[in-house]
Amino acid sequence: MSLPQILAAATTGDKTLTAVIPDTWMQGRTAYGGLSAAIALEAAIRSQDDLPPLRSAQIAFVGPLAGEVTVKTELLRRGRTAAFIEANVYGDGKLGLKALFVFMIGLESSIDYAAAVKPDAPDHASAAPAPTHPDPKFFTNNLEFRHALPIEQRHTPDFLRWVRLHERDGLHPMVEMMAIGDAMPPAAMALFDKPGPISSMTWQVNLLTDAPVTTDGWWLTRSTADLARHGSSSQVMQVWNADREPVITGMQSVAIFV
Repeated sequence: MSLPQILAAATTGDKTLTAVIPDTWMQGRTAYGGLSAAIALEAAIRSQDDLPPLRSAQIAFVGPLAGEVTVKTELLRRGRTAAFIEANVYGDGKLGLKALFVFMIGLESSIDYAAAVKPDAPDHASAAPAPTHPDPKFFTNNLEFRHALPIEQRHTPDFLRWVRLHERDGLHPMVEMMAIGDAMPPAAMALFDKPGPISSMTWQVNLLTDAPVTTDGWWLTRSTADLARHGSSSQVMQVWNADREPVITGMQSVAIFV
């Protein structure tokens, strides 16, 4: 099932949303974190009418999620400019993901600044395709990846790839960004001598535009480790659209078991 199909089949109750995560969205014993975050955001959006644009999300990956999951939402505060919604995702009655979503209207301001840094990368049409995962049930088979760094740079803890969902029609733009924003492997994996388990712990996401749009579903994503030590990695994450306009910036903490 694609993400649009998963959300179309989800049922909404009083401050709840129940969905089924198919085994084709797994990464080991838990679902892909971007999918779980997307389901949590969908529940938050359905819980309130006329929400302003999503500005920020704080996500903790507490435990494994698979199969049927239930999201419980709570409106923490809604003022004139912003709404804070908590969304907790449960599987088998146990908390698997905890999220805080901040929605806020645009405000008139005398401040208008944007960092001018744009990645030097080939367009998605000319970028080399990345190989698919050999396990057909692994979540990355729901996405398409293309390398955006020269091959000699692909063994440094700095990943840059074009990414898009195979099926995305009908998705809320911000829900699509949750599914895309965590699609890169942790950058510290480039330092591994051999494959080993990892686990995302927390994810801070800031949305830089009210309405993310791109060409043919392609997003340029980057994950750069700034420290990997004592079994923990800190990384900076960024997403641009096909015109290199910034869409997401964030940070993630990742546990490393090698």
